[in-house]
Amino acid sequence: MWLSKLKIAIVEKDTDVLDKLLDEVPKFTDVADAKEAMYLLREASILIHTLKDETSSSIKQIKKNIDFLSSTEAPKISKLDIKS
Repeated sequence: MWLSKLKIAIVEKDTDVLDKLLDEVPKFTDVADAKEAMYLLREASILIHTLKDETSSSIKQIKKNIDFLSSTEAPKISKLDIKS
């Protein structure tokens, strides 16, 4: 059952479910199940790192966009500016 949930979480890219499943890893008595779990955990790790990298690049792009928009904004004039 745990392996099925892990497969579904990987396919759906559901990091919350992956986190919960990693907290409750069962002890495997069957070698085939243990190997499958190892492979799936490796895939989950790759998925999480990929999502982390995508999030990081999105944040950098958003920061660049904010900086650009800030640089093109007209300077604000204070209402208390008596020289204008």
